[in-house]
Amino acid sequence: MIEIRRSDERGHFDHGWLDSYHTFSFADYYDPRFMGFRQLRVINEDRVQPGKGFGTHPHRDMEIVTYVLEGALAHKDSMGNGSPIHPGEVQRMSAGTGVTHSEFNHSRDSLVHLLQIWILPEKEGLPPSYEQRAFSVSERENRLRLVAARDGRDGAVTIHQDAKLYAALLEPKVRIDHTLRRGRHGWLQVARGTVNLNDKRLAAGDGAAISDEAAIRIEAVDPSEVLLFDLA
Repeated sequence: MIEIRRSDERGHFDHGWLDSYHTFSFADYYDPRFMGFRQLRVINEDRVQPGKGFGTHPHRDMEIVTYVLEGALAHKDSMGNGSPIHPGEVQRMSAGTGVTHSEFNHSRDSLVHLLQIWILPEKEGLPPSYEQRAFSVSERENRLRLVAARDGRDGAVTIHQDAKLYAALLEPKVRIDHTLRRGRHGWLQVARGTVNLNDKRLAAGDGAAISDEAAIRIEAVDPSEVLLFDLA
């Protein structure tokens, strides 16, 4: 079963400095039908204007993954971390018992376009921690590259949940396959381009919940970038 969440059905807020789309209920956007999927709690697609950003604010008991599509996002946190995040880099911050951080557009000229993802941790009260890894275009080109996983294998960032996140850059007509083990679920988020998911057409901003489907087939219609979550 595949249930599609269309881009134009998401929560949308344009604050001038921030243009944000919420796949699931978040902040002032509330829809009881879309509170998350499995352990996946938030997928926000944000475009932040030059020199603008999110001031220092707190989090706790959440695995926060940031995936930049365009531009650079400057990060600073109460653990002492501070670095820009560029396209191809994945940042993971485990908020655990509590952390504060800020995020700003690193550029004075260009906007930053990113996906911020929240995943519920497998248990509360973990020590806060941080990780950032770069994944080259060649690693993600026409294949699913594991970028986040509980065991941090193959150079992926480590998340404290039984979940795996893959990223792929696809050329037109390229097809990639993924098998979901029995009892597992998937979520596909199209960041850019257009793809067919098991023959269902998805465009940029669309997402899809996947359950009771052992085989996942993703075929690009045009140059595309996708994120695939494999969830318990």
